[in-house]
Amino acid sequence: MQGPDRILVTGAGGFVGRWMTGRLAAALPDATVVAAGAGGVTLDVTREADVDALIGSLRPTAVIHLAGMSSPVRARAETRVAWDTNLFGTLNLAQAVMRHAPEARFIQAGSSEVYGGSFKAAGGRVDETAALAPLNPYATTKAAADLLLGEMAEAGLNAVRFRPFNHTGPGQATSFVVPAFAAQIAAAERGEREPVMHVGNLDARRDFLDVRDVVEAYLLAVTAPSLPRGVVLNVASGQPRRIGDILDTLLGLARIAIRVERDQGLMRPSDVPVAAGDATLAGRLLGWRPRIPWDETLGDVLDDHRRG
Repeated sequence: MQGPDRILVTGAGGFVGRWMTGRLAAALPDATVVAAGAGGVTLDVTREADVDALIGSLRPTAVIHLAGMSSPVRARAETRVAWDTNLFGTLNLAQAVMRHAPEARFIQAGSSEVYGGSFKAAGGRVDETAALAPLNPYATTKAAADLLLGEMAEAGLNAVRFRPFNHTGPGQATSFVVPAFAAQIAAAERGEREPVMHVGNLDARRDFLDVRDVVEAYLLAVTAPSLPRGVVLNVASGQPRRIGDILDTLLGLARIAIRVERDQGLMRPSDVPVAAGDATLAGRLLGWRPRIPWDETLGDVLDDHRRG
């Protein structure tokens, strides 16, 4: 596989970043991959001078921007930090790339959360033409960064703006729903907790992917010979899955019987009952489609927590 020879990955120590750097090493063994946020390279994207210095010294031929605040709960609690990181950190990085490496392809890991209220209006899958209508601070910061890069693409930034839908896999934090369920099941199997799960609203339906499929989309965008500058690409399965059905599948993989009890204290209605994406454009421009079976993903997450 041909591709850029100097690749900067921000947020390389995070959930997606660890999968991304591993995939790059396998696919592009001759490339220099600078994994900022993992190992010996540190980078706070909110520090403009530090970002400029790193980009100026490296002069990357591609940037995969994964750094940011990924937790909607934390973004609500620390909204100013979320803006500083998700918007102004992106601005710092993009401006430095424009100054020092203007031909570099800039891959932005955005979020499907930017569609927000458009999911209600669509009543089904949304494509990239749906209006941005964020409904929480996290989504608003990601939408702002998306718009920023669109404007900078008009000025010459070689940006690809991804809007990935929910993705999970081994190594994801238990603040997210799939590993949260898996961790409780594994703990119950080990006898560390009672075989009872207290749950809230399980009726929301979300479009889920394996993190390895998402990483593959980013890799394809890095190595594609040409893409429209500023292009927006959904990364989605197109299939909304009920949270309760995901739990049922995981419970079916459990080695002991586990009882589920509804907890009224956790019963919060979802702002968006159904969210799903149309990734036709990513298929047409990148040849991408999700390849890892969903049951395999869930099994891998559960086994990851069984290993402790």
